[in-house]
Formats: sequence, C-alpha cells, structure tokens
Amino acid sequence: MLSSLSTDFRIIFERDPAARNWLEVLFCYPGWQALLFHRFAHWLYCIGIPFIPRMISHLARFLTGIEIHPGAQIGKGVFIDHGMGVVIGETAILGDYSLIYQGVTLGGTGKETGKRHPTLGENVVVGAGAKVLGNIQIGNNVRIGAGSVVLRDVPSDCTVVGVPGRIVYRSGVRVNPLEHGNLPDSEAAVIRALVDRIEFLEQEVQQLRCSQSKNNSLVAAVLSEAGDLEIHTETDKSCLLRDREIREFLEGSDCQ
Repeated sequence: MLSSLSTDFRIIFERDPAARNWLEVLFCYPGWQALLFHRFAHWLYCIGIPFIPRMISHLARFLTGIEIHPGAQIGKGVFIDHGMGVVIGETAILGDYSLIYQGVTLGGTGKETGKRHPTLGENVVVGAGAKVLGNIQIGNNVRIGAGSVVLRDVPSDCTVVGVPGRIVYRSGVRVNPLEHGNLPDSEAAVIRALVDRIEFLEQEVQQLRCSQSKNNSLVAAVLSEAGDLEIHTETDKSCLLRDREIREFLEGSDCQ
C-alpha cells in the first residue's frame, strides 16, 4: 500500500504542470487524498471488516467530492485530476497509471450482482464528464473523450468519442495522455463525407440536366424548322450545399 501511495504521489508531478512542491500536493490535491483514504479502506474491506471501510469512503467523499467504493481495485500511479464528482463503483478495476478527470463515472447499468462495473487497462485516459458503464473491458492506452458514454468493450490503443461512444483506431501511435483536447471529431467527419457525397450527386444531376437540355434544344430546332412545334427549355440552377451554418459546423469556427 505504501509503495502504491508513493507512486500515486510522484505521478502528480509528471502529469500536472501546476504541481510545484510536495506540500501543495499533499494538502491541496483531492485526487491524491481520495486515493489515500481509499487504499486504507480497501485494505480493511479485503480483510473482511464491516461498516468501517464504507464509513471511510463516505468521509472521503465529504472531504474531496470523490466517491470510491472500498471494493474497487485501483492500480499504482493512478491520477485523479481535480476529481469533483468522480464516482467509482464497487467492482471497478483501474489499471496502473490511469488518468481520470473530473465528473467521470465508472458505474453499473442495473441491479445485477457480481462483476457489474468496468475494467480499465493501463495508461487509460478518461476525459471530464465521461461515463463508462457496465461490466466492460477497456484496453491499454485507450483515450475516452470528454462527455462520452461508453457501453461496449474497447480494444487497446484506441480513442473513443461521442454518445454512445464510437471507436477511432489509432493503433501503434503513442499519444501524450495530457493532449486530451486533441481528439478526432467523428461526427463532423461523417457529416462532411455526406455533404461531399450530396454535392457530387448534385453535380451529376446538373450534368444530366444540361445534357438533356442540349438534346431538347436540338430537337426544338429541328421541329421549329419543320414548323410543327416550338419547345421552350428552362435553365436550371445548381443548388450546392454551401450554407454558412454547415461551413461553421464543419470547420469548427465562429464566422462573423
């Protein structure tokens, strides 16, 4: 337990540029304080002592705003950044060197018994407000974007974003865990692909209409010379998707 606490303490200086000295970390970092309470409560929980572990967990929640059930298994080097509103369930398992931001829930999905909370591998980053629910497996080196809701297993070396969470593969690429804002926007990518497809189809339709218009003009000229019929053709205007709202959404800008 002491070895894990020492690793938990040192990892803060590696992952938080605001950590300047040991005194500040010791007294002003609720994530480390919550882990301190939890590791003692978990030890009591494992040896079968009733009530007291839950009481320690409740006290830690009151002092830090972080609720960790004493039954949760947390590896070494785990860093809970800020941590307000973090909830970690009874059967949750966190691998070594995981990074948890504020508002994260590692919870269950019902009243089933047994293993009902997620298992996180090593070096997992869970963004602010993300929810990982159910007895699912999250592989090593996975990044879960802020606000995502993950309900299915995620293989190693992947990034998950969205509601429900969608996987964006980045296998084999090492990513700095602190680059949490550098996440792909899968929704925008899909919408961009659909817009490109619609524009392509509109161009195809326009070309067909132009070809038909030329054919009609030729037929009209022939019939007009014969004095039998006069055909009037209309000039069709293409209507491509170039709306300002779509450009702002796809580009992520606030155009004035």
